[in-house]
Amino acid sequence: MAKVRISSLAKEFGMTSKELMGHLEEMKIPAKSASSTLEDAFVSMVKKQLAPVIEARAAEVEAAKRAEEEAARAAEREAAAKEEAERLAAEARREEERRLSQEAQAAAEAARAAKEEAERRAKEEAEKAAREAEMEAKRRAVPASDSGMRFRSLLDQIAEQEAVLKEKKAAEAAKPANESRSERGGRRGNRGANSSSDKGSETPTRSRRRSSAPAANMPDNFPPSPEKAGKGGKKGRKGSAHDTHDGEDRYARMAREAEEYSREKVLADARAAVEEASRESSGRRKKRKEKRAAEAAAAAEERKIEEALAQGINPEDLDAVKVSEGVTVAELAEALDVSANDIIKRLFLLGTPLTMTQTMSNDLVELVADDLGRQVRIVTAEEENSFSFYDDPKDLKPRPPVVTVMGHVDHGKTSLLDAIRHTNVWSGEAGGITQHIGASEVTINGRQITFVDTPGHEAFTAMRARGAKITDVVVLVVAADDGVMPQTIEAINHSKAAGVPIIVAVNKCDKPEANPDKVRQMLTEYGIIPEEWGGQNMFVNVSAKKGQGIDELLETILLQADVLELKANPDTFASGTVIEAKLDRGRGPVATLLVTRGTLHVGDTIVAGMSYGSVRAMLDQHGEHKDAAYPSDAVEILGLNSVPAAGDEFRVFEDARDARDLAEQRSLKARIEEQNKVKHVTLETLFDEMSQNELKELNLVVKADAQGTIEALADSIGKMDQSEVRINIIHSAVGAISETDVTLAAASNAIIIGFGVRPQPKARDAAEKENIQIKTYSIIYKAIEDIDAARIGMLAPTEEEVQTGSAEVRDTFRVPKAGLIAGCMVTEGEISRDDKVRVVRDGVVVFDGAFGSMRRFKDDVNVVKRGYECGLGIEKFQDIKVGDILEAYKIVEVARTE
Repeated sequence: MAKVRISSLAKEFGMTSKELMGHLEEMKIPAKSASSTLEDAFVSMVKKQLAPVIEARAAEVEAAKRAEEEAARAAEREAAAKEEAERLAAEARREEERRLSQEAQAAAEAARAAKEEAERRAKEEAEKAAREAEMEAKRRAVPASDSGMRFRSLLDQIAEQEAVLKEKKAAEAAKPANESRSERGGRRGNRGANSSSDKGSETPTRSRRRSSAPAANMPDNFPPSPEKAGKGGKKGRKGSAHDTHDGEDRYARMAREAEEYSREKVLADARAAVEEASRESSGRRKKRKEKRAAEAAAAAEERKIEEALAQGINPEDLDAVKVSEGVTVAELAEALDVSANDIIKRLFLLGTPLTMTQTMSNDLVELVADDLGRQVRIVTAEEENSFSFYDDPKDLKPRPPVVTVMGHVDHGKTSLLDAIRHTNVWSGEAGGITQHIGASEVTINGRQITFVDTPGHEAFTAMRARGAKITDVVVLVVAADDGVMPQTIEAINHSKAAGVPIIVAVNKCDKPEANPDKVRQMLTEYGIIPEEWGGQNMFVNVSAKKGQGIDELLETILLQADVLELKANPDTFASGTVIEAKLDRGRGPVATLLVTRGTLHVGDTIVAGMSYGSVRAMLDQHGEHKDAAYPSDAVEILGLNSVPAAGDEFRVFEDARDARDLAEQRSLKARIEEQNKVKHVTLETLFDEMSQNELKELNLVVKADAQGTIEALADSIGKMDQSEVRINIIHSAVGAISETDVTLAAASNAIIIGFGVRPQPKARDAAEKENIQIKTYSIIYKAIEDIDAARIGMLAPTEEEVQTGSAEVRDTFRVPKAGLIAGCMVTEGEISRDDKVRVVRDGVVVFDGAFGSMRRFKDDVNVVKRGYECGLGIEKFQDIKVGDILEAYKIVEVARTE
């Protein structure tokens, strides 16, 4: 049994080790230091004695926790307020930044427009200067042959320059409306000047006419005449004024647009852009998006269904929070991520107030979860300790069948396996019956069959049930000379519950009194109908002793396996079931494993129930070493840290740390559940229960050589009548009887039962000193019979009434302070002062009570025999009449035989 360290227990109680040591000293529990360990019996006693102290400490812790929670909530509120203030300030800063950004953007836009206008004007000025420079170059390139022509061209140039400067000043100063008048005035002035010039000098005119002929020989770059120059200059002035007018209109238009570009319009455009961006896309893009979303949802649903199939649950339960049966209020609050006070409040409103450490029923868990709007899934202990896997159908490969042999005691199951394996196991078994589950592999025609032999005695119901769950085919062995027996019916029920096909082997057909047809007829009453009779079960007549029908039975098994199409995934981590486990003196914990999936290798780290370890060695049925075990292989392994329970599932872990953590979590949970159970392990608790509930108990400490034997013994004890005497197995383990077992038995007033094991020398000496009874057995029948006898010896005895004598009332007397006294004659037997008395009048009982006084003459006496007279007084009855018959009787307890 697991031990608890004093320091750990003090931490659990919320006190120092020194305080706990003081309490242990007061309770006279031996403990040397804080590192010492205590048995579970002493732990329960300490918990009971220190319950008020623990509750007070728990209340203080709860108050402190509430204060911390309140402080945490206040801090959260303060942090939330601070965060809100910061958020508002940040929002204001962002709003101010947006306003400044918009203003800066508008200013930048205006500056850009002004810069563009300035660049445009500068460009126009540069073009105009370029044209003037070109004209000046052309004028300078004229030849100087003719002075008159040179003088005339100079006058023309001066006149032209004056006109250009005048028009430029007028264009810059005058408005566009007066521009046309200025141009007309300029043209009239030019014409007047030209006419006066013509009138004032006729010589130049005549010389101009004379020089008209050589004008054809002038170069192309000669400047035009004043008339032409005037026309060209007029045209140029019109273009310049038009450009200026266009520039001024464009600038005014840009200014007007900048004024209309207000903040409201910017915000409206921004809102429209956001709405457009958030609106779902339409057309082909929207269809493609919807198609991708539908495909993703379908893939997620398929993955969800595959995961649900792998775990063996509904897809709706995947989103549910998993909680175990018997969950406490604190554990449920942690699983749902809510405050424990919320759950306690709801439980109080439901009329079931519970504390944080009390367990909740499944109905309460569902009600609370529904009220909180959460979905929960309650996981049983079997589901919690089991593993679920999902393999791709492409990875599955054929595997050999696993066949379980079942049947009644002495119907020849092991003998049939001996005939198949050519061994002789039966002669080596105690009492001629199989005590443990065994597994063996047989190769027939190049194909392997794994046989699992289960005991047939009624004590091994649990072992047979476990065999039916790990098997593919059941071979039901029925003796042809005995027929259907109780364990045969039980094996049929187990096989049907597991959904396993049944092949019936009718054994002992070589005996003269054998009647296989009668067996077939009897099995039809339980739904086992032969194929030749139109049923689905195959029957084979065999004789294990003479080897008849063995080949036909094996062919039938292989045919059934082919119909089942058995497959498994060998290319993964191994998993399977523990068939049997025991503690070997030289090798330590030894477990027989049946691999159902994957491949088990030497060196793999496995977890089996609450045990874990690395596979140090692997042996087959012949004791030979193996390096690997494939699906449907049965092997014996070494290397576990403790003995696992028969029927536990095992699996291989890649990381040894994960395996150790899982095993330790299971061990801790099992230890907590064991401590929470109502057990009567001390004499004080035993006497309290006997006085309160009028219930006697027989406590047992069971040690055995294999875990399956413990289960079988517990199953047999559970079938006994425990209405008056409760039988408790307060401790069970695999291994020899130790001194610790004797100490526990002394503390709990228990009897030690050893099956296949012997007590250690120190344990034997301690048992003699403490006067503890140790009973050892090698056959389970004897153990069950002795336990039943002890139970019968503790039954409440039967009460029987024995009549001791009778007296006739002859007269009555009234005595002061004594009341009415009857003068009687004893007519039968003898009457004792301690007897009860029944007053009979005319054959009718009028009173039933006890004697108040008994005298002969003046002396008090205790017994009056037949034929003597006496005076009798009856307590609380004063209506005695002459002629009444006083019948004296006693209540005697008689020991029960059942």
